[in-house]
Amino acid sequence: MAAFILRRLGALGVILFGSSFILYNLAAISADPLEELRLSLDPSRDAQITALTRELQLDVPPPLRYFLWLRGVFGIFVGQPNFGTGRDGAAVIESLSIAIPVTLRLVLAATILAAILGIMIGIVTALRQYSRFDYSMTFVAFLLFSLPIFWVAVLLKEYLAISFNNFLRDPIIPITWIIGIGLVSGLFWASIIGRNRKLFWTTYAVAFILSSGLVTFFGVTGWLLNPSLGPIVILGLSIGLAFGVTQLSVGLINKAALRASLTMAGLSIVAFYPANWVFDNYPGPLGIFLMICGLITTAVFVGLAFSKIDRVPIVRTSIITAVLSGGLVLVDKFMQTWKPYMETEAINRRPVPTVGERNDLLNSTDFWISSLDIVTHLFLPTLALTLIGFAGYIRFARGTLLEVLNQDYIRTARAKGLTERTVIMRHAFRNTMIPMTTILVADFAGVVGGAFITETVFAWSGMGTLALQGIRSQDLNLLMGVFFVTATMAVLANFVADLLYSVLDPRIRAGSGE
Repeated sequence: MAAFILRRLGALGVILFGSSFILYNLAAISADPLEELRLSLDPSRDAQITALTRELQLDVPPPLRYFLWLRGVFGIFVGQPNFGTGRDGAAVIESLSIAIPVTLRLVLAATILAAILGIMIGIVTALRQYSRFDYSMTFVAFLLFSLPIFWVAVLLKEYLAISFNNFLRDPIIPITWIIGIGLVSGLFWASIIGRNRKLFWTTYAVAFILSSGLVTFFGVTGWLLNPSLGPIVILGLSIGLAFGVTQLSVGLINKAALRASLTMAGLSIVAFYPANWVFDNYPGPLGIFLMICGLITTAVFVGLAFSKIDRVPIVRTSIITAVLSGGLVLVDKFMQTWKPYMETEAINRRPVPTVGERNDLLNSTDFWISSLDIVTHLFLPTLALTLIGFAGYIRFARGTLLEVLNQDYIRTARAKGLTERTVIMRHAFRNTMIPMTTILVADFAGVVGGAFITETVFAWSGMGTLALQGIRSQDLNLLMGVFFVTATMAVLANFVADLLYSVLDPRIRAGSGE
């Protein structure tokens, strides 16, 4: 395994070196930082040209100048990286240290959400092949996949930010919206659950009534201005999560796992008030970390208490249920912060922003208000990237799962009498994830590039802003700094994919020559 890792790292290092060398020379040859000075009529023009030539080492040929730049980059191994100085006089490493967290925050959130939603819906469409839901999701996937990201971003700013902020002034939901939301919700759930005509229309009616009633409740009570879940709703959602997680993890036939999950769901209401006390008295990452540690520890003991054999799957199911239930408590805390956040002078009851990664006028020292401000600024650009990205995951997951389901070993598994859940989750899903790992890694690298456009539309100061700044100002050091970071993330993502292959597929082994 060590030889495999070293071999892959060596190959990726060669790729990174070659691509950076080519880009550096192309950029150096195509750009002339002295062009404006040569056309200048300033009496000190020659002195400025001489100073800039010395500062940027323009008297050194680009191929040799690349190695001078690379020598500073290698300082990363001794903790002193030097990417040079930008045209504005600021160190490139300082500009990168500010921009990298901004872009990673956006890219990671969008990639994870797109992958989870796309793979889930893609699997359901494959299992409901040629159903109404399959046709509907196919249409939606092709529609979203064909839309340009900048156009989607502008529409989101118009309708989910400006229009929604105007709506919050008097949040009365009209009857047409109530009926429309009910019809769409009914069609969605009936397409998933309805296997025959009777079940389809029954599900449609129930979903329509529940959705319409819920939207009506939101409008009548003004829930949108002061939202919260509360312990009772969290308990109900946690019980639903317990059944869902158990079914996907080990199956509802495993009563020990179901009891452990339901116990953790019940403990969610017990932990509701202590968790809020921790959040209020220890605000920040410390409080969240303490809650996660407490949940996982409790879940391990609960899983062990209910299991006599096969303890690992039961403990795993208990932990997943605990983390998801704890996530509901955390979401409820952010909901409780919504009203005081809107009432701050900087927000002025317009909570959904259209530009920037944070509100510079918000000087609150409250951790939850500051965090909610970051979340609201992250909402629209993440949603834009997610809508475009998850459409591809739907189609790829559907096609891959259908191909896997037609394999001989799937028919053999069914012939042995295994349940359909076992066939799908233990055999088909795992093999589906092998090619999905490839597209996930490629999508991560692609989203970094696609985020350039999104950052521009939403005025985020991330890697895209630095790249455009480097191109427009012919700042070679800044442009190469951005390229080196994004290229490094891309090759490391491919390296992680290589490692995941050997985990997901036992036929792939390091050093096997495959």
